[in-house]
Amino acid sequence: MAIGILAGFSAGCTFLIGAIDLTGAAKTTAAAAGQSSIAVDTGIMVTAVIAAALASKPLRDQVARVLPIDPDNPVHALALVLAVLLFGTQVTSIPFTNVASADQPPLTVGDLIAQEAPFLILAGAGVGVFMRRNLAQSGARLGLVVPAWWQVIIAIAAAGVFFAFGQAMDALAHAWTPDVARQVDTTTQRLFGGLDNPVGIVALALAPGICEEIMFRGALQPRLGLLATAALFASIHTQYGASLDVVSIFVIALGLGLIRKFTNTTTSMISHVTYNLVVGIGVAASQLNIAVALEVVLVGISAYAIWSNRRRPAVPANP
Repeated sequence: MAIGILAGFSAGCTFLIGAIDLTGAAKTTAAAAGQSSIAVDTGIMVTAVIAAALASKPLRDQVARVLPIDPDNPVHALALVLAVLLFGTQVTSIPFTNVASADQPPLTVGDLIAQEAPFLILAGAGVGVFMRRNLAQSGARLGLVVPAWWQVIIAIAAAGVFFAFGQAMDALAHAWTPDVARQVDTTTQRLFGGLDNPVGIVALALAPGICEEIMFRGALQPRLGLLATAALFASIHTQYGASLDVVSIFVIALGLGLIRKFTNTTTSMISHVTYNLVVGIGVAASQLNIAVALEVVLVGISAYAIWSNRRRPAVPANP
C-alpha cells in the first residue's frame, strides 16, 4: 500500500507537470521551440508512466533480479521511482533541446550550494537519518568512514587519471565534433565564469564533490548498482548536451563507483573533490612534467598499497 502511494504520488506529480506544460506548448506548434517542448513534455509524461508502473510488485521483482534492491521495501521502491524520474526527465531533454546553447544565467556560490544541497538532503532522508538510523549509523550506511592512508593516496592518484582522461576526451571532442565542443565551452564559461576566483574554485570542488558523492556513491550505488548509478550521475550533467563530455562523465562516474565499491564513500569523495580542484586550477604547460612525475609516483604507491593489502591475510573473526 505504502509503495503504491509513494510511487503514484511521485509519478503523478511528474505526469501532471508534463501535461500542464504540454498544454501550453501545443499552442506554439508552429515554432521549432514549440515542437521541441512538446517532445520534451511527452517524454516526461512517458517517464512518469514508467515510474508509476513500478508500483507493481511483479515488475519490481523483475528489477530486483538486476539491481540490488528489496522489492518489498518502500524506501528502496521510492529510490527506484525517483531514479527513473530523474534519469528519464534529464535524458529526455538532451535529444530534443540544444542544451549546450541554451541561455542559462551564470552561477554564483549561493546558486551552486542551493543546487547541490538537495543531493545531501535526499541522501540523508533516503537512509533514514534521525528516523531509522542515528547519525553514526547513517554515516556507516553511506560509507562515510575515516579512510586509511593508502586510500587517500589512491583517491588523489585516481583524480589525476580522471583529469588526464578528461583532457584526452576534450581533445577528441574538439577534433571530432568541433561545433558541439565550442558550444560546450561557451556554455561552461557562461555557467561557471562567475566562479573563476579562489572562493568559487573551492566551492566548485567541495560542493559537488561532497554532496554528489554522498548521494550517488553513498546512498544510491549500494541499491542501484554501479552501472545504473553512473548513468544516473551522467544524466544530471545535461548542461553538456549530447556530447563526448557526457561520455567522459559517465566513465569517470564508473571510476568513482569502483573506488566506492572497493574502499568507501569518503575515498571517492576525496577523489571527486581533488579532480574538481585540478580542473578548476588547471595544469600549466610549464608544470606538466612535474605533474606527470607526481602522478607516476602516486600510481606506484597506490599499486603497492593495493598489492600489499591483497597479500595481507584476513583477520579471523572473534569466536
